[in-house]
This record gives sequence, structure tokens and C-alpha cells, in this order.
Amino acid sequence: MTKKKKLELTWVGKENLPRLEPRILLEESERSYHAAHRVGDEDIFDNRLIFGDNLLALKALEQEFSGQIKCVYIDPPFNTGAMFEHYDDGLEHSLWLQQMSDRLSILQRLLHRSGVIWIHIDDKEVAYLRVVCDEIFGRRNFLNMIVVKTSDPSGHKTVNPSPYSQTEYILMYAKERAEFQYEQRYVESTYDPGYNRFIINRERPYDEWKVVGLNERVAKKLGFDDTRSARKNLGRVGFDAQVAQFALENSSAVFQPTAISNAAGKSIVEVRDKSANSPDKVFHIARDQYEDIYVLNGRQVYFYSSKVREIDGEMVPAKPLTNLWTDIPWNGIAREGAVEFRNGKKPERLIQRCIELSSDPGDWVLDSFAGSGTTGAVAHKMGRRWIMVELREHCHTHIIPRLKKVIDGEDRGGVTDAVGWQGGGGFRYFKLAPSLLETDKWGRDVISKAYNAEMLAEALCKIEGFAYAPSDAVYWQHGHSTERDFIYVTTQTLGVEQLQQLSEEVGSERSLLVLCSAFRGNTDRWPNLTVKKIPNHIRSRCEWGHDDYSLNVENLPKAPPMPELEATSTAKAGSGQPDLFGAKNGGSR
Repeated sequence: MTKKKKLELTWVGKENLPRLEPRILLEESERSYHAAHRVGDEDIFDNRLIFGDNLLALKALEQEFSGQIKCVYIDPPFNTGAMFEHYDDGLEHSLWLQQMSDRLSILQRLLHRSGVIWIHIDDKEVAYLRVVCDEIFGRRNFLNMIVVKTSDPSGHKTVNPSPYSQTEYILMYAKERAEFQYEQRYVESTYDPGYNRFIINRERPYDEWKVVGLNERVAKKLGFDDTRSARKNLGRVGFDAQVAQFALENSSAVFQPTAISNAAGKSIVEVRDKSANSPDKVFHIARDQYEDIYVLNGRQVYFYSSKVREIDGEMVPAKPLTNLWTDIPWNGIAREGAVEFRNGKKPERLIQRCIELSSDPGDWVLDSFAGSGTTGAVAHKMGRRWIMVELREHCHTHIIPRLKKVIDGEDRGGVTDAVGWQGGGGFRYFKLAPSLLETDKWGRDVISKAYNAEMLAEALCKIEGFAYAPSDAVYWQHGHSTERDFIYVTTQTLGVEQLQQLSEEVGSERSLLVLCSAFRGNTDRWPNLTVKKIPNHIRSRCEWGHDDYSLNVENLPKAPPMPELEATSTAKAGSGQPDLFGAKNGGSR
């Protein structure tokens, strides 16, 4: 049988997947924070702030949260070659894609069946990233590419060898497209001057309606003889503003005559033709499941009220949301959250829209490139549960102070007023545990001294795929994979008598995985026990002691050199520059 071929993007080292260690998370209660008083019926304290490498953190979350996250928003360091204050993000694009691919693969598994991931990126890598996302999420699950206007050309920004770039992009993918339900959203627009007719007696029966020009009506209402006089005295901009406001306040009486096509239906076309031969007479078509239709002079009366929506508590002219987002201001966002984050901050309104379109209150929202903490702050204000991961020190200098203000109700900026946030809730702060195995002075792999008995049991449960759930009543039940399958972790050496006792307590209807330092006897005599020695049993499972998979060249894994490239790689030795595989010569794996 011929192997089925597929279209994919390849790069050097793509096949070298990291063998990630599923670390446990250690809470530091002194950094966790909770509101001093309860606000509202729901006071969420499930939120998690994780300090550590985001790839290892995602692996740590995978067992508990697979299929649970409704909304993922990530704003990874753009591969621009620029050295940001908080990220070293100048990687050659194939290396950058490898790092992103590793993270996106786990994020795909974390997403709920109806969940959505939003990936914020610029034009340098968006085309490559989309192909990688097609491979990981499935091309059928691509929903849209949002184009976001971020700035206007001014000053030195206009000095460019090509047209000035003022946009960034957000790739939008579903876990399962068929499961994602999109509800139409509207954004604030401007007055459409095409709505230029006004019914002066809208409250009367339709056959008595009197129609005048909107501009003339507003001009006379303002005390002028006609539109020309009004514009001369008020200026065109001033008068047009008066017209727009009048139209908004009287939207049910302001309309636009629109053409009726032959495809509208036989009954409607018949009324259209009849109306065309009856000047200034209004015809009415009643409909049970849709709005009634009014026809004047052969054209449909399309009311301005259909263009008006309530947005952020105010009635405004609106239009359906498209994939071109120009309505979100970026000026002034440096003050949001009372923290500065040069070159990397995103508007709270942008994050609000992404969260609103893909989740409901109480759902989980995840950001594994937390930056200044905007995603968590906005998710918190919107009543979502959130998880954020950040490796750099601004986890403590930016994110924690920002979240405390949100929880205490002291953050009055961003989307606070729009969502009606008053304060409350909290978060738990975690850090990644150190690697489970370390090397002793004789070069042997041993359990890290940082692990106590409880940590060891939890870590081995995670590595073996068991849910960590130590029993208060049964000493050998540290976790379970099913209702009948359990795990027991101990650093003791188990003898025949101890194993026999374990087998009797487990019984014939259950099974037990026993991980211990050593054991005596032939374990085949106890069919309900599987006995393994640690650390031998897990030694080859993971890359132990690898603590940093961040987007820095020196942290990238170095692939074995291909034969035809050995001479080139040797010549580059000692240069201190990244080689074709993305690691500095002599760098650690």
C-alpha cells in the first residue's frame, strides 16, 4: 500500500522532540493572594499563577487540564531580531518554529472540545506559523486570521524602505470547529449618511406616514431655513454631528430606501412593483417569523434602528464584527494595570474580545506567555478562571502587584467599568518543582534531595499517569488510574513478607503498581502487584535536569550533526554563534 502523503512545513531539527519531565507544582502560600472580603455569589480562588519555564509548566498541567481549557490566548515573543527588555527573541525562524510547535502541541491537548486558541503574531512569522498550526490543530479547524490595527504612522515611524506596517495578526483556531458556537458580535461604528430620510409621524399608522429629508428636518429643528444655512453657520463637521446624534436618538423613524432584488420572493416583488407605480404611498408586508417589511416608491424602508446596538452600556451605531479590528485604541495602554511593559503590552479591550468570543463565565482561560499579566487581569474581571505562566522576574514585579489591585478592586482602568468589576477572588502562586532525578558525586542518577515523601509520590503518580489522591485510611493508595488500579510509592526496600501483605490487602479484584527503592523475591507470585525499582524504572523516560526550554538560543536542544555538515560545524566551533541546529557550540542540551 502506498503511504499517504501530506503537505507539511519542515525545518532542521523538527523530529527532535523534547522528552519533557512532567514536574509537579509547589504552592508558595506567602505569594498566593485572596480578597479580604467576599464580593458577589461567585468568589473564584481556583486561579493559578505559575512561575517557571512555560513548556515544562504546560507539561505539568497536561494531566489535570487536558480537554478543560476553553480559551487560550498567547502572545509569544515575535521573532523580529529585536532584543526586547524582557525577552531575547531574535531566533532564526526555523528554531523559533520548533519552540512554538512544542508548546502548541500541548496547548492543543489542553483545549476543550469547543475551545479556541488565539495566537498573536506579527508579519515576520505569521505565514510559517499558520502552516504549523494547520498541522497541529488541523486545517479544518482554522477559524480566522484577525488583522489588528496597532498604530498610526508618525514621526520616525514613517521612515521606512517600504510602506509603513501598522498591523499585527491573531490566528484563531478551534479544537473542533463543529463544536465551537459563534454568536454574532457588534462593534461601535459611525453614522451612515445613507440613512437620510425621516418619518415625522412614526407613531401613526403606516398609511399616514409623512416622509421628509433628514438633513432638512435637523436644520429646521436647529432654527435654520435649510441645510445650506445650517452648514454655513455650524460648519460641515458640526452640522453632520448634529445629524448623527438626531438619527441615533430617533433611529426608529430614520430610514434608508434600499433596492429590492428579484430574488426577494414573489410576494415581496409584487408589492415592490405595485409600490413603484404608487408614489409616496407606504405598503406593508406582515411576516410571522421575521420583521415586517415596509415599501415606499418601490424600495424597502430600512430603519436605522437595525444599525443601533447597546455596547458597554450605551446605545451606539454598530456593525457586525469582522476580522479587521481597528476600533481598539492602543494609545494610553501603558498605564493599564499600573505596570509598564515596554513593547509587549496588549490592550485589555483586545484580550476582553478574545475571551468574550470563546468562553463563558466560570470557564478556564490560559496564557503561557503571561508578560505583564493582562490576560489574567481581564479574565479575572470577566469572571473566568485563569492560568498564567511566566518565567521572568516580572512575574513578581509586574503580574502579582497588578493582580492584587484587581482583586482588591483598586484597578479602575482597562475594562473594569465595561464589565462592572468591583473586586474579589484570588489566585494561588506555584513554582515548578526541581527535576526529580539528580546526579550524585559518583555519576549515578538518584532522587533529588529536594523531594520529601509526599512530593515523590505526587511526582511518580504524574510520570506514571495516575491521579495523585493519597488515602487517609489506606497507606498504599497514593493515587489511582481507575477505580481498581492504584499506585504505591516508597523509598523502602520491600521484602517478601511486606509484598505478600500488600498483595493480600489489594485483593484479586484490584491491581497495584509498587515503586520502591529495592525489593526481594520473585514478584511473579503476586499477580495483582507490579513492582518496579526507582529510579531505574524511570531513568530513560525524560530529560532530567533540563530546567529552561525558553525561547533563547542557548536553551535550544542541539541535534546530532549530519555527516555532510560535520566539517562546517567543526569550523564554526568556538565562534559562540548559533549553528544550524540553534545551539551555541558547547551549549547544554
